[in-house]
Amino acid sequence: MEIVTKIAPLSLALIMLALGMGLTVQDFTRVVKQPKDFLVGLVCQLIFLPTIAFALVLILDTPVELAVGLMIIAAAPGGVTSNILTKFANGDVALSISLTAIISLLSIITVPFIIFKSIDLLNASASTNEISMTGISIKMFLVVTLPVILGMIIRRFANNFVSSNEKTTQTISLILFLIVLFGAIIQERTNIVPYMMKAGTITFLLNIVMMLIGFYVAKVFATGIQQRKCISLECGLQNGTLAIFVATQIFNDVVFIIPAAIYSLIMFATSLIFVFLIKKTN
Repeated sequence: MEIVTKIAPLSLALIMLALGMGLTVQDFTRVVKQPKDFLVGLVCQLIFLPTIAFALVLILDTPVELAVGLMIIAAAPGGVTSNILTKFANGDVALSISLTAIISLLSIITVPFIIFKSIDLLNASASTNEISMTGISIKMFLVVTLPVILGMIIRRFANNFVSSNEKTTQTISLILFLIVLFGAIIQERTNIVPYMMKAGTITFLLNIVMMLIGFYVAKVFATGIQQRKCISLECGLQNGTLAIFVATQIFNDVVFIIPAAIYSLIMFATSLIFVFLIKKTN
C-alpha cells in the first residue's frame, strides 16, 4: 500500500486545487439565493447516501473490512467528475459545482464523523491506526480545504489564465484520479478478483440505488429536469481519491480501500450509461 499512500495525498491536494481554481464567490452565494435545490442535493449526499450504505452492509452481511470501506466511499463528497458529466447530460452545472464545493469543504467534519461512527457500530476499531477524529480532520484540512482556498485565491488574481486553461485543469484532475485508482488496483492485482467478487455487488447496488434515489427525490422536491440530472449524478459520483486517502490514513490493510477503488470503476460506467440514456430520452 506504500505506493498509494505516497501518491494519494499529493494527487488529492492537486485535484482540490483544481476544484478551487474553478470556483467563484457566486458558487457559494448562489446557495443562499436558491437554497431549495442545494438542500435536496445536500440531504441526498450527507444523509441518504451513508444511511443506504449502512443498510446494505447489514442486509448483505458484508465482511467488516469491506463494510467499513464502503462507508468510507459513502462518506466522501462528490468529485469534479460529477461537474463534467453534469455538463454532458445538460444538467444544472452551477448547482453541481456548488454541491461539490460546499460538501467538499464540509467533508473535514462529515467524513471523519461518519467513518468513526461506522467503525464503532461495526466493531472495527481493532484494525485502525492510532489516529483520532481530530487528527484525520486536520489532515483532510491540509489536503482538501487549504488547496481549495489556494485555488480560489489563484483564480482571483489570475482569472484570465485560469479560465483559458479550465479544460486542462479538469483533464489533469481526471488523470490524477485515475493514477491513484489504478495504482491501488495494480498494487493488489493478485487479490483484485476475490475482492471484486466480495465487494462488487454491494458497491454496484449502492451506486445504482443512490442515483435512482437522487433522481426521484429531486423529481419531487427540486425545481426541474436539469436539477434532477445534477443531483442524480452527484449522488452516484464520489471523490474516490479522497476516500482512498482517508482509508490509507486510518488503516494499514489495503482491503479497506478496495470498495472505494471498485466503486470508482463502477460509477464511471453507470454514470456514462445514465448520461447516454438521459440525452437519448431528451
